[in-house]
Amino acid sequence: MPYLHAIGLETYHFSDLKTLMAKATPARSGDFLAGVAAETYAERMAARMCLAEVPLKRFLEELLIPYEEDEVTRLIVDTHDATAFAEIAHLTVGDFRNWLLSDHTDSATLERVAPGITPEMTAAVSKLMRNQDLILVARKCHVTTKFRNTIGLPGHLSVRLQPNHPTDDPRGIAASIIDGLLYGSGDAVIGINPATDSIPALIDLYYLVDEFITGFNIPTQSCILTHVTNQIKVMEKGAPVDLVFQSIAGTEKANTGFGINLGILREAQQAALALNRGTVGNNVMYFETGQGSALSANANFGMDQQTCEARAYAVAREFSPLLSNTVVGFIGPEYLYDGKQITRAGLEDHFCGKLLGLPLGCDVCYTNHAEADQDDMDNLMTLLATAGLTFIMGIPGADDIMLNYQTTSFHDALYLRNVLNLKPAPEFELWLKQMNIMDSNGRVQPIAANQLLLDKLPRALKAAA
Repeated sequence: MPYLHAIGLETYHFSDLKTLMAKATPARSGDFLAGVAAETYAERMAARMCLAEVPLKRFLEELLIPYEEDEVTRLIVDTHDATAFAEIAHLTVGDFRNWLLSDHTDSATLERVAPGITPEMTAAVSKLMRNQDLILVARKCHVTTKFRNTIGLPGHLSVRLQPNHPTDDPRGIAASIIDGLLYGSGDAVIGINPATDSIPALIDLYYLVDEFITGFNIPTQSCILTHVTNQIKVMEKGAPVDLVFQSIAGTEKANTGFGINLGILREAQQAALALNRGTVGNNVMYFETGQGSALSANANFGMDQQTCEARAYAVAREFSPLLSNTVVGFIGPEYLYDGKQITRAGLEDHFCGKLLGLPLGCDVCYTNHAEADQDDMDNLMTLLATAGLTFIMGIPGADDIMLNYQTTSFHDALYLRNVLNLKPAPEFELWLKQMNIMDSNGRVQPIAANQLLLDKLPRALKAAA
């Protein structure tokens, strides 16, 4: 059905809900590239004012991709909790914004209604929000997950220790792991992006990280970020797999481009659960997403990139992951042109993920051909940590020498924990103090004080040789 809104003497026409959503989206290069963005600021404001009057129920009636044509749409519809939705079913998108911002809508309320909120509803309401609104609401959303430690508790910020190496050299990887641990990083996961997809080489990486975790008795988990089908193969061969990783998107066609579907993800999840390697919980999945992934696969179906991104969170939510991560600036300036667009996208993604009940972290990052710099990343990571971000990346010098992009460092995590009084996962924090890496006040100790860890380094490095 068409949507209309008049501003002064001009009436703006939007042919359907998908178009209205796209036109209401804050300006970003990917939507201009896709030809779905508002042509003028006036058109964008008209779309937002029109969208504010749309009832939330409409998103259950006017599907952005037909039910018969897309398994992500079917997942969203089939898993929608009508009982949870009943509490907000009478609201328009604008009313929903006001309801979310109300002091009376607390964390328990948001957790209760989350199963009744669809990704399209979160995307729509985010388009009506200022940055501070996104931060305020996301901060009220508490999502806790567990494997060998507890992730996402209020007042905590975890770090993915990312010890990538361009040739998967085990000593280089081991050096980065040690570096990160000495700075208090690694409680979210020790996760490697491998340079090769060779099954024997992948198995070697799994054993390398597992020997660190078991040798130092670290309450954390490992992950090798290869394709999910490779992870199924290495599990069949008995490799010590903790978390199963996969990049996902918000449409079936985009996921097909990744070589996956919901059935493959379920197979991998069941295989990981059968290993029963968790100690305090069994959230075994780790997903990564990014605005622009569906468009880059020519699989956005006329949707704006932020709505596509929110739909990816429905896929993630289905599998109860330990971690989900928006890699916000990694795809490049064709999709998020500059620091302002990257900042807005990161806040949107975090808001939408948390509102849907996901443990959302963010790779606060950019590529070197984007109009952004590390000051932009400082701003975004500070805003996200204030909003209750689950985790960030930790990479030596914030410079990934394998993937060639700029992200966040071990020092950045220390800055956020210090300024905002945030802590690592509680089990990991206890380990850091037992190893004398962290003092009783939560401050990282000088390396010379880390004798308990240093005494074991020769054995760890020998194992990596």
